[in-house]
Amino acid sequence: MQPGVERVTRACSYDRAGFGWSEAGPLPRTAARLADELHELLWRAAVPPPYLFVGHSFGGLVVRLLAARHPKNVAGLILLEPAAPEDWAEPTTEQRALIARGARLCGYGATAARRGLARAVSALVGVGALGAARVLVKIVSRGGLQRADEGVLAPIWKLPPEVRRLLKEMWTQPKFFEALGSQIENICVSAEEVRRAVPATYGDVPLVVVSADSADERRLRADEALARLSTRGQHVVAAESGHWIPLDAPQVVIDVIGRLVVELRPPAVSGPAGAEVAKFRVTPHHVDRRDP
Repeated sequence: MQPGVERVTRACSYDRAGFGWSEAGPLPRTAARLADELHELLWRAAVPPPYLFVGHSFGGLVVRLLAARHPKNVAGLILLEPAAPEDWAEPTTEQRALIARGARLCGYGATAARRGLARAVSALVGVGALGAARVLVKIVSRGGLQRADEGVLAPIWKLPPEVRRLLKEMWTQPKFFEALGSQIENICVSAEEVRRAVPATYGDVPLVVVSADSADERRLRADEALARLSTRGQHVVAAESGHWIPLDAPQVVIDVIGRLVVELRPPAVSGPAGAEVAKFRVTPHHVDRRDP
């Protein structure tokens, strides 16, 4: 998706602490901590504001909180199937059980990674032996991991082959499962942080909320209501997509970003001329800019 975005504007992406090539960060991994780290990253990397933030799922909480804390740095917001803070600030019994299950699965993953079993799992997945990988994962998780849970940890079947190799590296490291587990375990804290901080209205700040085609009516109404918080709000439904919109419908995201960039730019400088892309990896104390 990023190569498509870079044709119209500079694009920056990063690995949260504990993910990808970034070192593990301090716990707990709440939205407030992640927002502060992203703000510091942009400052250290000398990426000038204002920013058009794009956040998917839990990332929607992070960018909404960052925008609330630094409104003058925000040109616009694009939220892809964003987590709703009101849904998690006061969770139901069923939601608490789901949180506990996600944290428990990540605990199993961290244990497997420390013992070297995660490398075996990722190797099996890498050669397409998903059936064997499921058996090994089920053993590691004491039978607690179901087939559907693979999508919770990583939707590998939606990724192109070259990206699966990167995912395999993530699977071999405890830091990934520990960071993800902490995010899941503290989702209620993150939701309350966002609920307290976000404004009642976004005024005329451009805001695009993209829903999955598979979303139920309740979710569609909530996303539409969120978009209406801005006088320049838009609600988009990505056709033939599930929750993983960046993987199911990347062109929809590229098009939304492109339209908003053109809208935000002065007419004299609109278009792809001078577009560039920057990629970053972030640790609590270090930023490394890598040329593509």
